[in-house]
Amino acid sequence: MRGEVDFSAAGRALMTMDASNYRRVPVGVVAPRDADDVAAALAVCRQYEVPVVPRGAGTSIAGQATGIGVVLDFTRHMRAVLDVDAEARTAVVQPGVVLDTLRDAVRPLGLTFGPDPSTHARCTIGGMIGNNSCGAHSVAWGTTADNVHGLSVTTYDGAALRLGRGWDSGAPAGLRELVDGHLALLRTGFTDGLPRRISGYALDALLPEKGVDLTRAFCGSEGTLGVLTEATVRLVDAPRARALAVLGYPDESAAAEAASGLLPLRPLTVEGMAEDLVPPRHGLPRGGAWLFVETGGDTAAEARAGAEAVLRAADALDGTVDGTVVDDPAGMRALWRVREDAAGTATRTPDGTEAWPGWEDCAVPPARLGAYLRDFRALLAAHGLRGTPYGHFGDGCIHVRIDFDLLTEPGVRAFRRFSEEVAELVVAHGGSLSGEHGDGQARAELLPKMYGDELVGLFGRFKDLWDPAGGMNPGMLARPDRLDANLRFAVLPRERIDVAFGYPHDGGDFAGAVRRCVGVAKCRTTSAASGGGVMCPSFRATGEEAHSTRGRARLLHEMLAGEIVRDGWRSPEVRDALDLCLSCKGCRSDCPVGVDMATYKAEFLHHHYAGRRRPASHYAMGRLPEWLRAAAPFARLVNAAARVRPLASVAKRLGGIAPERDIPRLAPETFRTWLAGHLRGRTEVLATSRTAVLWPDTFTDHLSPEVGRAAVRVMESAGLGLVVPPGRVCCGLTYVSTGQLDRARTVMRRTLDTVEPLLDLGAPVVVLEPSCGAALRTDLPELLPDDPRAARLAASVRTFAQALEECAPDWTPPRLDRPVAGQTHCHQHAVLGEDAERRLRERAGLEGELSGGCCGLAGNFGFERGHYEVSVACAEDQLLPAVRTAGPDAELLADGFSCRTQLAQLEGHRARHLAEVLAEALPDDLSRE
Repeated sequence: MRGEVDFSAAGRALMTMDASNYRRVPVGVVAPRDADDVAAALAVCRQYEVPVVPRGAGTSIAGQATGIGVVLDFTRHMRAVLDVDAEARTAVVQPGVVLDTLRDAVRPLGLTFGPDPSTHARCTIGGMIGNNSCGAHSVAWGTTADNVHGLSVTTYDGAALRLGRGWDSGAPAGLRELVDGHLALLRTGFTDGLPRRISGYALDALLPEKGVDLTRAFCGSEGTLGVLTEATVRLVDAPRARALAVLGYPDESAAAEAASGLLPLRPLTVEGMAEDLVPPRHGLPRGGAWLFVETGGDTAAEARAGAEAVLRAADALDGTVDGTVVDDPAGMRALWRVREDAAGTATRTPDGTEAWPGWEDCAVPPARLGAYLRDFRALLAAHGLRGTPYGHFGDGCIHVRIDFDLLTEPGVRAFRRFSEEVAELVVAHGGSLSGEHGDGQARAELLPKMYGDELVGLFGRFKDLWDPAGGMNPGMLARPDRLDANLRFAVLPRERIDVAFGYPHDGGDFAGAVRRCVGVAKCRTTSAASGGGVMCPSFRATGEEAHSTRGRARLLHEMLAGEIVRDGWRSPEVRDALDLCLSCKGCRSDCPVGVDMATYKAEFLHHHYAGRRRPASHYAMGRLPEWLRAAAPFARLVNAAARVRPLASVAKRLGGIAPERDIPRLAPETFRTWLAGHLRGRTEVLATSRTAVLWPDTFTDHLSPEVGRAAVRVMESAGLGLVVPPGRVCCGLTYVSTGQLDRARTVMRRTLDTVEPLLDLGAPVVVLEPSCGAALRTDLPELLPDDPRAARLAASVRTFAQALEECAPDWTPPRLDRPVAGQTHCHQHAVLGEDAERRLRERAGLEGELSGGCCGLAGNFGFERGHYEVSVACAEDQLLPAVRTAGPDAELLADGFSCRTQLAQLEGHRARHLAEVLAEALPDDLSRE
């Protein structure tokens, strides 16, 4: 083969799970480069009688993307758009192409691919064909099966087929006879008029009156019939303009009953969700549940008119409806992001209890959805379960995560009983067990309840004609595994693991923290702008699953399981995957379920190096505050030595620093020294609303005191009285990021002893360096959960702009009236928030948005030997392009020392903290001490 073959423990561990409750351990992973590679891999697997599982992005929620045997990973190489025919409205694609990649390729032609699951930024066309995916726009454009023209497939026995319409277009031997012998059963065994019938094999597509459509019959087969190597898909005209009517209802049943009444208006979408899944201060109309109804048109006015017609119709149907129309692109994106993130946010109930798929996406006729939801709610209550339905109300398709107990044997038995009963409820309402995500292992066992034994027996015979050896994804659809087997939680340890962090959102349980990752893979987006926010810069740099937040969580899961990754905290597989984690904290805010890989990495490094020699960078940069304090009296001498290339090379080699990096210059006068002189002789009135505690962080103190001086000048001009801690303080950031957690706690306790008297002031603690502020806000209380002073200090932390807004709300900043470029610090985005900074910039006339993502330096990460290339790639994701395209009069802003250093070392640009820019514009009669 030309593609990669990976039978390592790490490679296998990364593929044990998808986004479902299930886990199956593969023998190995193969990343084919083309159809010949696929055929070669199948030949080897046939020889050794090893099963094969084709896999896309691994976002399946029913378990069909897990598998024993060899996993074929199509996301690495076979991900191209091969051809687009605008006149015929078709595109030829490889199975690993991401949906958004296809949509971006055809957007200039005014076309799009209709089906669009919420995972559109990472799901693959091959996976969509395997599951017959649908998405929000299926009311307008149908399912994936409705949009496939032809398929190239290689079967397990090596046959290369080209599927289309008619018996001569790739039908395996014996299939026509099977269909002709069961015409009556095929004509009566499938429910008509159900737009989201995804369950089972679509054998009715082979009826003569339906044109013997082999492509449609193959769609939704979940990798059990053959391996897709190429697809010709249909494209549709994309509306030039869109608008969104948002309608508020008392509850989801009321919203569901209203949804079908809006279909005659031919909307593009009719989506529904309840308040349980909506963040606070959402800005939606009044209600306990909402319909999102999208309309399209050739012009913005036409699209808005359609949305307003929906609003009028909804009010006519139910006079209690409160609604609004949104037609600005940014507003619509924000609302759709709320809906798309529900797949992750639904994994926690409002009180923090874990909730799981398992009954994730059934569908009933749209007109029966309201009645079904009432019965479903009653069944949940009868079983003592909770869940919040949401989804594609216009198609009668409901998603729901339920707080099943999948960790104990009684809980698993209860899960099974509920699944059996709810299947009967769905069938009673004329529905389909699966309305989008396929049957997989979660529902295939229950198919006899929907189709009867005779038709399900025919499914098995259909599978055998394509795959007589049974090598394609065994255990799915035909002769399925039990729905309560292979649960991914069964392998996790039952006893609590001794850890350093408190994990307050997971009950102090590290295994519970690792369980947070449910595999929706928002971290696998190729652009932060496509929905990932900051997360996950290392994946965008390498494209490797092991360097995604999900991949690292999977490896930690397998480390705890101990079956594949067997060395526990000493695991080299986990260490290597975490090595390229920038600890940017982006996943803490951008991951829909709040996976916090920066904390998990620190925890792992703490245990991994316990009693062992650490990398040189941990001693050099992990203990940076100590080295800087020691070097401060000799700053000029150190700076001179750093400019001597041989001496600098030796220092970098000894410190584990990348040779491509320049050693930062030390300040000849520290900020604390300057500040002591500046405040000498002053008496401030304490404990007032205009008093703030200024935190002299390590970076500002020793490396960029000009930021501190500027901040003092601005805050004093705003009338703030400033006090500083009476002794040295440190947030512990560098110790935490290198996993030196015992030392971090010692430093933090000493810091709390120093600042304790100031906590009684009730004044905000202004931290100029965002990474230090984030460490105080999160790492401090989570490492010292039993020290109430930690929580008090964490609650007092404010950014520069937050402090000005809180303590000097009437202060008017100087007007600068120029554009800005630069970057919001990733820790500020993830932990501290950036709204106050944005408002302050607007008041000062600094126009434009800062880029997201991560600068790539990320504290010690970008300085460490072996990280330079990834560090630069992360900077190239958003920061450097934004700066290069900025006009010559643009002000470059970067509040983080790392961001400013990265820009200076890679591009020679000098970016400044917002405080510096404002201070420079203050009137000259204010002191510039």
